[in-house]
Amino acid sequence: MNKRAVGASYEEKAALYLKEIGYHILERNFRCKIGELDLIGKNEDYLCFIEVKFRSDSSKGYPSEAINHNKIRKITRTAQYYMMVNNIPQDTPCRFDTVFILDDEITVIKNAFDGI
Repeated sequence: MNKRAVGASYEEKAALYLKEIGYHILERNFRCKIGELDLIGKNEDYLCFIEVKFRSDSSKGYPSEAINHNKIRKITRTAQYYMMVNNIPQDTPCRFDTVFILDDEITVIKNAFDGI
């Protein structure tokens, strides 16, 4: 399986898990020139932009280590563009969540970019 197919399978796994815990998935793999958003959903009256990271084991690092300041900047700019092209009001409550999958363990972090 190529990297894109592997990523898609884990994004699907993440989406199913998020649905189980109360998220409503609106869109998957939104792409534009700026970047890509893995999942877009709603949870607790928030529009959520969700980044999914997977590692089969920790030998090449933890999934959380794959998100740096450049990645955050790209995700937030892509989210702003998504809101603009979809006519979503700027005062809509939004947050950036992450789903980390390490082997079969799934961890969801709400407001993952706060304090970074």
